[in-house]
Amino acid sequence: MPRVATPLTDSKIQSAKPREKDYKLSDGRGLHLRVRAGGTKDWIFRYQVPFSGTRKDMSFGIYPTVGLADAREKRKNAHKLLSKDIDPKSHKAEVKRTATQDKANSFTCITLDWLRVKSTKVTAKYAVQIEASLRNHVFPHIGKRPVKELTPSEVIEFLRPIEAKGSKETIKRLCQRINEVMDYAVNTGLIDINPLSKIHKAFLSPNPKHLPTIKPEELPQLMQSLSTASIKLVTRTLIEWQLHTMVRPSEAATAKWSEIDLDNQTWTIPADKMKKKNNGDHVVPLTPQTLALLDFIKPISGHREFIFPADRNPKTHTNTQTANMALKRMGYHKTLVAHGLRSLASTTLNERAFAPDVIEACLAHIDSNSVRRAYNRTDYLERRRKVMNWWSAHVEQAATGNMSLANTNKTLRLINN
Repeated sequence: MPRVATPLTDSKIQSAKPREKDYKLSDGRGLHLRVRAGGTKDWIFRYQVPFSGTRKDMSFGIYPTVGLADAREKRKNAHKLLSKDIDPKSHKAEVKRTATQDKANSFTCITLDWLRVKSTKVTAKYAVQIEASLRNHVFPHIGKRPVKELTPSEVIEFLRPIEAKGSKETIKRLCQRINEVMDYAVNTGLIDINPLSKIHKAFLSPNPKHLPTIKPEELPQLMQSLSTASIKLVTRTLIEWQLHTMVRPSEAATAKWSEIDLDNQTWTIPADKMKKKNNGDHVVPLTPQTLALLDFIKPISGHREFIFPADRNPKTHTNTQTANMALKRMGYHKTLVAHGLRSLASTTLNERAFAPDVIEACLAHIDSNSVRRAYNRTDYLERRRKVMNWWSAHVEQAATGNMSLANTNKTLRLINN
């Protein structure tokens, strides 16, 4: 008959002195206190591995950090696992591995991985905006949660206060970005499905807001206002340049002389300046009117890096909001913004029945059809040149009777402000 161990007591444990060699004191049912020669005392659980029958030792921690009661509780839990033919030591390692994996697969960690990919497809400024919105509104609530455990109800719950403030656009963007992260988790094999794909349906849709612009028939009035406006020549040239080239305000403001190819009459905007930089460089055909604008401003900035230099520091480019502020001072507050010049061009060209695909290519909009998109980038340059030439001529016609800087008759002369 096996000998029954006398249960340990705290006083017996505390009075146990180190010897020349390590020795053990048994508490029964596989639990032992090991007293090391150096004086350290630790808990050891000895058990028989299910199925194999081999003996294995498992550490329960160091005394007194792990007290007698704690050690007995650990022994109790280990015997529960053994009763189910589960190896407690292997189980502990698996739990630790899962916890480590869950931490690595938290929403924050997956978002940062996704952002490394996303940042190659958008501008650096936009990537920063995306990360900031998630850090401010999402990370505090689900940042530490494993993506596999996220549920629609908990995400909708923390978004509700934002909706209550009337921030429908913010809700829309957050739902989109959360789902992009979750789709990334699916595509990288971390989860099987995206459980948050429909969370946007729990919120009211924002009312569509279009950037202020003017009607095509109001273009002559704009050209007259521009010709008499009390603005700097660089600012006026910038506005006319953006109007003729149909580019975005930031792309116009940051234009460099090195991007101009006078031999081929093109302006190549590098991909990293574009809204969708994964679509590659955007080549803008230069018209006689845009070439006239370059001739006009060359005495001012031809010796500098940027075509439209800043007033205070001409070594850098003018502010990307310069055109907007000038239009506001010209009386177009809430009726026209710089980006609205693109809408003006698009509306006019569509009304004149130019091919929609060519118009979209002029505006550097990305075609959702990848095959057609590749075709547009290779074949549409000359077709775009014809459209751009018509548009520039139309703008010049609208300026008849005014002092347009893009006048192709070369009668204008540079004057100082």
